[in-house]
Amino acid sequence: MSGNAADGRRRWFGVFFLIIAAGMLIWGQTILKPHLQGAGFVIYWLMCMGFTALAMLTALLDLWAVRRRTRDQQRELLRRVFDERESTQENKGDEPDDH
Repeated sequence: MSGNAADGRRRWFGVFFLIIAAGMLIWGQTILKPHLQGAGFVIYWLMCMGFTALAMLTALLDLWAVRRRTRDQQRELLRRVFDERESTQENKGDEPDDH
């Protein structure tokens, strides 16, 4: 599969958002748990959910990009096969019959 800079950047952003969300989850359930109260609790977990949503959105964007590229490659392959077949049939029409 051929990748390009946009694919790599999109995947790194997805991994980054996922690592941040996982880190926030671990910290929120261990080290910060006694300190998160009231509005701080809500804001912290909304931020964690936001990073999780960003990771999911990035994954969906990557899925759509891969599907679009695959569809375009399939169309190009079919076009080449039909063009090749067409040119082969034209060449056969130029040859004299042996009968």
